[in-house]
Amino acid sequence: MDLSTLPVVGSLLHAGADLLTALTVGLSPVAGGTAAALAVVLLTLGVRTALVPLAVLQVRAERDRRRLAPRVAALRRRYGSDSRRLQEAVQRLYTSERVSPLAGCLPVLAQAPVLSLVYSLFTHASIAGTANTLLDATLVGIPLGHSLLVVLTSPLWTHGWVVLVLLAVLALTVELTRRSAARWSPDEAASGTPGTGAAAAVARWVPFVSVVFAAVVPLAATVYIVTSAVWTLGERAALRRLVR
Repeated sequence: MDLSTLPVVGSLLHAGADLLTALTVGLSPVAGGTAAALAVVLLTLGVRTALVPLAVLQVRAERDRRRLAPRVAALRRRYGSDSRRLQEAVQRLYTSERVSPLAGCLPVLAQAPVLSLVYSLFTHASIAGTANTLLDATLVGIPLGHSLLVVLTSPLWTHGWVVLVLLAVLALTVELTRRSAARWSPDEAASGTPGTGAAAAVARWVPFVSVVFAAVVPLAATVYIVTSAVWTLGERAALRRLVR
């Protein structure tokens, strides 16, 4: 079943298409052929600006977890491999201190519908029965509806460097964000607690899932992901200095 045929989803897609089309038309006189891609960038910046209050909560939760880290480490040593009792103890600690372990996920969760919208806008040939003109938009000759795989297996493969550059920027940004978080948050792996080494190894590579994802989605969604990642790096650095 195509979810875009549902009234509510169809209306959202139509509204999103109208917004991106209007931004593209407005930017065309100054941005030319990159107007549609720049419209996606502006949409991303608008969404991230609206989500700044959630980012503040995220940084405050990060700060609280940092404050509670010695007590969590003590609980890990106390309960050892008894993961059930450890989880219950940590939950009681967070509850008593009014710290939400989910606060760090809020900006990501809030962006999911918007990213899904961008993805859908550049994967549907028609929206509400009307031809989707957004699929005609390009960035340096690559249709914004093409993924890296499509580009590399088509006559446009010589333009694949555009997507590769975006992915390289994303990978670098993800690594810088990870290192910044590692400096800001305590390194639990250093505590010698059973299981923390494996958890640290997983945490080391999980952020790069976004790079793999960005390689298989339409170029418009890749632009969104890269822009959002760069915003996150700068926003986190600023808020860690400003939020008290």
